[in-house]
Amino acid sequence: MTLPVPEDDGAADHLRGLAAPHVTLPSTSGGSVTLDALGPGRTVLYVYPLTAGPDGVVPDGWDDIPGARGCTPEACDFRDHHEDLLAAGAAGVYGVSAQDTDYQREAVDRLHLPFAMLSDSGLGLAGALRLPTFEAGGMTLFKRITLVISDGVIEHVFYPVFPPGEHAREVLAWFRSASRG
Repeated sequence: MTLPVPEDDGAADHLRGLAAPHVTLPSTSGGSVTLDALGPGRTVLYVYPLTAGPDGVVPDGWDDIPGARGCTPEACDFRDHHEDLLAAGAAGVYGVSAQDTDYQREAVDRLHLPFAMLSDSGLGLAGALRLPTFEAGGMTLFKRITLVISDGVIEHVFYPVFPPGEHAREVLAWFRSASRG
C-alpha cells in the first residue's frame, strides 16, 4: 500500500524555543504528567493521531489522509529503541494522543510499551502550543509531530513525521548528533 506523504505546511514553525506549557495530562502509568515540570534533561513527546484498537478499525478514509496511518508502527519503533534513546540521553519518552487513558492503556499493554502514553482528550496541549490537528471520523486528532523538550523549552521539532515506523530511529540519530555537538 502506498500512503500519501505529509508535507510541511509550516504549522510547527513557531514551536522551537517555546517554553513547555503548564499542561497536565493523565498518564497510562497512573497519575499525571505536567509538561512544564518534566525536570532536567531532554524528554521526547511523540504526538500521534490515534492508535487503532485490536480490531484495527480506523475512521473512514484514514489511508487517504497524509500522515494518518502508522501509529502502531511508530509506537513499536519507540518501544524497540526506548533503551537506546535513554542511553543517548533522553530523560524520558511519552506518546501523546487525543484518545482517553483507558484506550491508550489497552495499546500500552497490547504493544508491550515500556513508556507511558499521555491523554490530551481535551486538546489542552494542542491549544496551548497551537499544534497542528485534523478532523477524521468526527474527531479532532493531532497531526504526527515530535517535540524534544529540554530543561523546560522545546529544543527540537520533528514535523512532518514520515515514515512513522522509522521515526524513533530518526529521533535517536538526532540525540546522538546533539550529544556530540
